[in-house]
This record gives sequence, structure tokens and C-alpha cells, in this order.
Amino acid sequence: MPKDLKYMKAPIANKKAHTITTHGHERNDEYYWMNDRENPEVIDYLNAENEFTKQSLAHTEELQQTLFDEIVARMKQDDSSVPYRHEGDYFYSRYEEGKEHPLYCRKSEDLSADEEILIDVNELSKDQAYCQVASYSLNPDKTTMVFGVDYVSRRIYTLYFKDMKTGEVSETTIENTTGDAHWSNDGKYLFYTSKDDQTLRPDRIFRYEIATGTSTEIYHESDDTFTCSVYKSLSKKYIVISCNSTVSAEYRLLSTDNILGDMQLFLERERDHEYFVSDYKDTFYIQTNYNALNFRLMQGQIGQSKEEWKEVIAHRDDTLLEDFVNFEDYLVVQERTNGLTHIRVIERKTNEEHYIDFGEETYTAYFGTNLDRKSDTLRFGYTSLTTPSSVIDYDMVKRQKTIKKEQAVLGDFNKANYRSERKWATARDGEKVPVSIVYHKDTPKSADTPFLLYAYGSYGYSLDVFFSSVRLSLLDRGFVFAIAHIRGGEDLGRRWYENGKLLEKLNTFYDFIDCSKFVIDQGYTSSAKLFAMGGSAGGMLMGGIMNMEPQLYKGIVAQVPFVDCVTTMLDDTIPLTTGEYDEWGNPNDKEYYDYMLRYSPYDNVEAKEYPNALITSGLHDSQVQYWEPTKWVAKLRDYKTDDNILLLQTNMEAGHGGASGRFEIHKETALEFAFLLDLAK
Repeated sequence: MPKDLKYMKAPIANKKAHTITTHGHERNDEYYWMNDRENPEVIDYLNAENEFTKQSLAHTEELQQTLFDEIVARMKQDDSSVPYRHEGDYFYSRYEEGKEHPLYCRKSEDLSADEEILIDVNELSKDQAYCQVASYSLNPDKTTMVFGVDYVSRRIYTLYFKDMKTGEVSETTIENTTGDAHWSNDGKYLFYTSKDDQTLRPDRIFRYEIATGTSTEIYHESDDTFTCSVYKSLSKKYIVISCNSTVSAEYRLLSTDNILGDMQLFLERERDHEYFVSDYKDTFYIQTNYNALNFRLMQGQIGQSKEEWKEVIAHRDDTLLEDFVNFEDYLVVQERTNGLTHIRVIERKTNEEHYIDFGEETYTAYFGTNLDRKSDTLRFGYTSLTTPSSVIDYDMVKRQKTIKKEQAVLGDFNKANYRSERKWATARDGEKVPVSIVYHKDTPKSADTPFLLYAYGSYGYSLDVFFSSVRLSLLDRGFVFAIAHIRGGEDLGRRWYENGKLLEKLNTFYDFIDCSKFVIDQGYTSSAKLFAMGGSAGGMLMGGIMNMEPQLYKGIVAQVPFVDCVTTMLDDTIPLTTGEYDEWGNPNDKEYYDYMLRYSPYDNVEAKEYPNALITSGLHDSQVQYWEPTKWVAKLRDYKTDDNILLLQTNMEAGHGGASGRFEIHKETALEFAFLLDLAK
């Protein structure tokens, strides 16, 4: 950073007393007033912070441009996805040279057929600051298409109808949806999910009649800790309504033979029972945690009790059952053991089974698009820290893999120039935490080596290793990059998640700190060159470690961080709040209130030295409201006793995921990388 940076004038937010009293405990939130995006004072403050960030990093503008240019230069600009077959046609997406958004395309019956452009998102996005297409669906006779678009970045989608013969988009729209819609088999009706106007909770399912243009509510989820969605089963026998909370599930099925009939309840919801159903021939396969922490696979029928179900794959203490695909002749299961994903293929007639071999120490494999149940070919994806993402077709009869596509990395990329490792850090309570590491082969392990540690650690989301051509801009400049597979995710099974949530949430922060100390102790780096990054709930993680062990880190990047968790979780009008009581706890209960206060980043800011930090935000964020990072930065500015840099960058035209364009979003990446590289000098 420039020597005169500390003399530049940082924005100072006004303080306005606001007392929040809970369980007799008072908190004075002097920046509570920022909870109003219509307030000009709020917008002025955000603009001032953005200007301060711009001035503070002005000396890196050339570096930012260089980073952006090289990131884009590695991308194949006229790229396309691997086509998949559905209903006799082939579907894929592609990009055109220099354009930000994809084109969604179809070829009828054969890949040699003429291309039909279903949606050109570049056209939709003209004169729009943000544009995101959720999904699209053709009616059975392929004369009409419905698709969902969000122009605000609040994840509130409008459904549009396109006449496939004329190409005209109808003036008829359906507002306030999740963006997904599913046709009845006769094409007369459309099923979709709408959101609550205030909380944005998906809470109602509608049946839309095409002929009359009228919507009829067929299901309302009244429990505000649940969300609902609707889809059509792969067999096309059922319209399925899925209701889910953090710890429970429930399914209702509507026969497509009687589309105006009554829904059938598969199994009534029970607290702490999660399940998923998929019909196959005359039975249903059920992935369930009934007497099975890591889930098991069973068979059953609509209306049967759990006790009547028949076991197909038993529970295993060391293996998490993550997903399955039903083919006519094969059952394929995705599992996770010792932190790595495995794909298991079972032949139905003989019960003979095998695992697909991947041949690397650390990697990620996952199911692709598999819509044809009669096929003997499984499509899956594969990647590692050094291997670009691949789409692979696996012949289950011959047990042969065919790479349909490997991610193109333009320029002088050579995977042989990079090394990956998998290490195990010992946490303070004795648990072994996996750490996946990647670096350029010429980068030494030393106290002077810059090291970026990344993690998430919430919602049972497993942060699998993945290749990133963008990340090469750090690796080629001497950075080591690592992922800490901390508790709160399901990286080591369901127990790993359970031990990092609710009243065990502190394990998430402790694991990350202990992984940080581990890489220092192992000689990879030092506190003077150690950086940390995380986004959303991972941004909360960043806020927590800054409060707990600020001296460990040279710099922090907290992306759209969930840092004011107690106040947010006390407000059930904010999107996501009620549905997350089983993740964080409900602070209306004093036990959870007291525990959450122990790690809440905003509530634990105090007068001390903090590391350098760049915090990013989105004005229209529906997942983490913009005021959380904004308030946090304002409070940090007031309390911190150091001269380290503190920056807030708010995207005034986007939400949780940043800019919608494939190039535009990397301007934000270049800013973050320049911040890190500048500090690492």
C-alpha cells in the first residue's frame, strides 16, 4: 500500500443510537439506520466507500487491468457446453466472441441439424444493468417456451412465454417466481413456485391454465421454516411438490394422468427426518436419514410408513450417501468417503458393482445431466486442483470413459507446472481437518511465501476441490492456494456438518484458525504472508477469525459476508431468517442468543488491531442484505486501533453473486487479487 494511504480520508458513518433489547440484554446498534436502501444518506455513504476504495487502490489500477486481461485471455470466448439429449432433441449453451452472456440452443433430433437459438441472453440484457436467466422449458409439442428472468439480482424471476414458430415473446407474464416452471403432459397447464413479497420465501405452488391465463393456488406452505418447490418427475408420471427445511422434508405427488386431481402425501414430515424420493417403474427409491446419520437408500410406496420401506443400500458410518441416479439396467450412487467423492455403479440383474477409478490424490467427481433412463451411459463431471473440468461419458457395460469435453485454458497453461497436496491439520479438540493445497512447482515453502486459505463451513455444503483458470493469476505470481475443509460442511460426512452448526458452530472458526496455524507450522508461509478469503457464510467465518485471531493474518477478503447474524436472525421479515433457525439457532431462545453472541462478527468488534481487509457487497443482495457488511465496516473504522487498510466495495447494480456477465464479474476478481498481491509485496 502507498505510504500516504493512512492520510487519505476514509468515510466516517454517522452514529444514531438504537437499542435492541433481547432477553433483558441491551445492544446499542449505532448503524442500524443503514437498514434502508431507499435512504439517500445510505446511498451517499456507499458511494463514498466505493470512492475511497477506488482511491486507495488507484496505484493498483494497472495491475487490475493486467489481471483482468489475462483472466479473460485464458477463456475460450466462443465456448459451448456438451449437448445433452432430451425428448428427442439436443440442448446446449454457447458463447459468442466478446459477448457477456450465453445463448441457449437446440438441435432437433440430430446434432447435424440446424441450430435453433431458444434464448439469446445478450439480447435480453440490452440496456439492463443486470440480467440472469434461471431456466427454460418447452411445452410437449414444442410450440411454446417458458423462461424466467431476473433483472434486479434479487432472485425474483418473471416468467415469459415465447412462441417458437414466430419467435415472439408474449406480453403475458407471471411475476414473482423462482424462475422454474414445468408443463403438464398435455401442455394445458404450467406449474410454478411464487415467493412471499417481503421475506422472498418460496411458499406457494400455482397451476397456470394456458387457455385462460389464470393461476390457481394448489399448495401453500404455511410453516415459515420451510420452503417449497415443484418439478416433474423424470418418468413424467408425477408433478412433485417438495417441502424442505434445514432438518426435515416432505413430498406430495400429483399424477399426471389426473392433473386436476388431489395430491398424494408420500410421507408426512417429521422433525429431523430428511428424505428424497424418485419413482422407478412401479416403486419409489428413497434417500433417507431414518436411523441413518449418513443416509441410506430404500424402496417404498406412497403412503407407506418408514418401517415398511425395504433397504437397498445400508447406512455406513464412514460413507455419506449423497445422490443416486436410476437407469433401467443400473443404479448409480454418488458417495463420499474420507472427504472424497466416489461413483458406484450397480448392475440391477446381477447386483454386480464397481467404482469408477479417478486416479488422483485429491479430486471432485459429480453427476452430470442424465435424463435418459434407458441409457447405458452415465454422464459425470470431473475436476481437481490441477486438472481442468471435464465432462465424461462412462459406458457402464464396457466400463470405459470418453471425455466429451475438457475445459479449454488458452495461453501457455501446462498442468505439469502445478502441484497439489492433501494434508491433515489437527484441530484443538483432536479432529483431523483435511486441507487441499495447490501451487506452482517453482514456488518454495517459506516464511516469505504468500498463502491464501479459503473456506466456507456452513449448511452442510462440501467445499470440494476444483480447477480454476482464474486462480492461475495468483499461482503464477507465487501464491499458494488452499481449501480448508472445516466442520460445518459435509466434507467428512454428516457428523462433520452436525459438529459445525447450532451450539457447535464455534468449531467452524476454530478449525479454520487451527488450519491457518498448521500451514505456518509446516513452513508453507508465515503470519506476515497469510491471507484468508470466504464469502457469504464464509464471510461470517472471515469476520469471526478477524475478531478471534487478528494477528494470524496479513489480509482478509470477505465477500458478501453474513456478519450481523444475531440482529438478522431476530428479524423474521428478512429473507432466509425463519428457514435458518436450524442452522444457526433461533436467538429468541436465550441459549442460542447467548451462544451466537460469542461469535457474531459485528457484535464482537472491539478496540484492537485488525488485519488489512477488503469487504465486498451487493446493494440488491437477497441472501445477505447489503447493510450487514456496510455496518460492519463502519463499526470497524470506529473501533480499530491500527493503520491497516479497510475497504468496502459495493456493487450498486448487483446482488449476492456479483455481476451477471462472464467477463464483467472478473473486474471484481481482479480487484480482490490486486488487493492481495499488493499486500504480499
